[in-house]
Amino acid sequence: MTIENKNIDLLYSDLTEDLYNLYKKSSYLAIDTEAMGLIHGRDRLCLVQICNEFKRTSCIKIELNTSSAPHLKKLLEDEKITKIFHYARFDVAALKCNLEINTKNIFCTKIASKLARTYTNKHGLKDLINELLGIELDKSSQSSDWGSKEDLTKIIETDELPPNPRETIKKFIEDIDRWKSKIN
Repeated sequence: MTIENKNIDLLYSDLTEDLYNLYKKSSYLAIDTEAMGLIHGRDRLCLVQICNEFKRTSCIKIELNTSSAPHLKKLLEDEKITKIFHYARFDVAALKCNLEINTKNIFCTKIASKLARTYTNKHGLKDLINELLGIELDKSSQSSDWGSKEDLTKIIETDELPPNPRETIKKFIEDIDRWKSKIN
């Protein structure tokens, strides 16, 4: 299912073979997860969002009792593709705990922000995107019940998926001569 004019694929439990083949050609993927809570093992993973450099976006609703997603696993374990997260620690742990995915080649924008933006203590995605790209993110659907049976189109139509800030942060870090010494 695709939301009209947004190029967002809504899927259940895993990527399709076609989307896997499309995404595996990407140089990077922006990844975000949504869970029922913050405790892995107790609170289940409900949604995985993926966006590539061509702004092709997939939202995968992880249905109750799903313990594997073979296409998603192959994609996230591919070392040739950079996986970009904001606060990777949470998302990577959620993927590992719920779907047994060992994510490889990770870039965390929160860590990059802390290295590059030492003049502030505001390293949340909303503040980062606003400062570096001048875009105000609407985070209202952060409190959505991602585990509900509600049609994802209602939630996703109001959820502004953030642009990928990796290159902006990288240039910022290079400008202050920290890139080579702090991040590989």
